[in-house]
Amino acid sequence: MTTGASEYEPVVAFTLAYYAKRASISGMAHLGLDRWPLTRTPGLRFWRLLGVAWLDRRTDLQRYGLFTVWDSLNALQQFYARSPVMRRIHQRADEVWTVHMQPVHWHGAWGGCDPFAGMAPIAPPDPGPWVSLTRAAIRPTRLRAFMGAFPAVAEHLLQQPELIKSVGIGEVPLRYLGTISLWNSLPAMRAFAYGSATHIEAIRRTRQEQWYSEELFARLRPVASVGTWDGVNPFPEISPACII
Repeated sequence: MTTGASEYEPVVAFTLAYYAKRASISGMAHLGLDRWPLTRTPGLRFWRLLGVAWLDRRTDLQRYGLFTVWDSLNALQQFYARSPVMRRIHQRADEVWTVHMQPVHWHGAWGGCDPFAGMAPIAPPDPGPWVSLTRAAIRPTRLRAFMGAFPAVAEHLLQQPELIKSVGIGEVPLRYLGTISLWNSLPAMRAFAYGSATHIEAIRRTRQEQWYSEELFARLRPVASVGTWDGVNPFPEISPACII
């Protein structure tokens, strides 16, 4: 699938970088050192530097993520070409995967704002693939309840046959947490979200017990994918021409 630049602007991007153990400490420095240049990047509407954890709650100190929303594809390409942030990532990381996306459906807020504000929802892809993004600020008094319910939901998610990849993301451990999951199709993603008794019960408790002070849910259409995640491009059918 080839997509022209004008067909998906503004644009959302997510980069996942893996560092060998020898470089993991310098990789962690991204979470602090890269904040200043990101705040001064032209065309960058929204960004978050993210730590990574697996869905069994193990923190992965060798992986880090960068989630961004851009005014235009040109602004994003200039960032790739000139930014010291991306230069450090590609120089130090052993593996990097980047996906460009556009939101199809979303609601909620991230850090008090809508990261996709002003973006027109696009028509869903038919057939997929899809990306699901969740992010929540957990109330300290509800953390125990959340952590008690999370393992069953995560285990059920990982059993889904059409789940391609998934990873936990967070800005602050045990406080601001989320997931990014990649799916082959919308029916499979919706079946997990709305047809799983385990997940439905967790949603019910979330609402009833007010676990979150803030939450965001989004379904996004991947439009370009380049690089690898665990040695494989998760979306090989999507042309990377708009990234390079």
